Amino acid sequence: MSDTTQDGALATSKPPSDDAGLSPAELARKYGLSVSGARPGLAEYVRQLWDRRHFIIAFSRAKLVAQYSQAKLGQIWQVATPLLNALVYYLIFGLILGASKGIAKDDYIPFLVIGIFVFTFTQSSLMAGVRAIPGNIGLVRALHFPRASLPISFSLQQLQQLMFSMIVVFVVTIAFGNHPRLSWLLVLPALVLQFAFNTGLALVFGRMGSKTPDLAQLMPFVTRTWMYASGVMFSIGEMLKGKPAWIADVLQWNPAAIYMDLVRYALIDSYGRENLPPHVWAFAVGWAVLIGLGGFVYFWKAEERYGRG
Repeated sequence: MSDTTQDGALATSKPPSDDAGLSPAELARKYGLSVSGARPGLAEYVRQLWDRRHFIIAFSRAKLVAQYSQAKLGQIWQVATPLLNALVYYLIFGLILGASKGIAKDDYIPFLVIGIFVFTFTQSSLMAGVRAIPGNIGLVRALHFPRASLPISFSLQQLQQLMFSMIVVFVVTIAFGNHPRLSWLLVLPALVLQFAFNTGLALVFGRMGSKTPDLAQLMPFVTRTWMYASGVMFSIGEMLKGKPAWIADVLQWNPAAIYMDLVRYALIDSYGRENLPPHVWAFAVGWAVLIGLGGFVYFWKAEERYGRG
């Protein structure tokens, strides 16, 4: 039905709308709308990650293959790089500075090789986590998926690389007179706990690196300092004799030192319980749970902000 106005225009009467006066938030709730890219609940987030487990595994494998695709020696560099580092450190710390004090003469090279390979596992996971979001920003902005997939995938990539490297560690250990025994099985839980710790660390620095990309330029200095403080090239207890006991305790209880010590204890015959800090397994589990779970929750809290701005 219509009527004519004073200006001769035809006005059409409209029924009042039920939505009049509703706020945007109320309209969204009424029609079942949700914010695009909103953070899901923690349980739902875990479920989404599990649904994408095949992508995480495939992505980590692809990154591992592509890492040295431009080098003529290819995957050999996965092992050659830490071995060359071990050679340099042996010449400087073992021969020149005499850092092998407190370690059986024939076991210093296995001690050093284990330290470098195990610490590199943590160092590489941390560095990959820092670059996880900025280095894959196109993927993050183009597709909707749980962003934690990226740091987890990079940490898994480093675990796969370590598995290749452990073959060399076993060969070096045997070559210097250490024979396989039941204690070698302790390597498995030690590396599983270290993987959980590394993944949490990658998630923590994944969130930090997404907000501050320049962090990637600073981290090599941080990890280098961490390496020197973790006893990669020397026995912490031996080198700090005569110093306040709490200094040695702090250094020995740091997670990098703990996971190295556990692998050394498992593989080197002369590396006994006296070389380990008290309650070493409790600390290994504690670090894995604290950083692993804490890092996951910390990363999830900023899920909706990754790739924006």
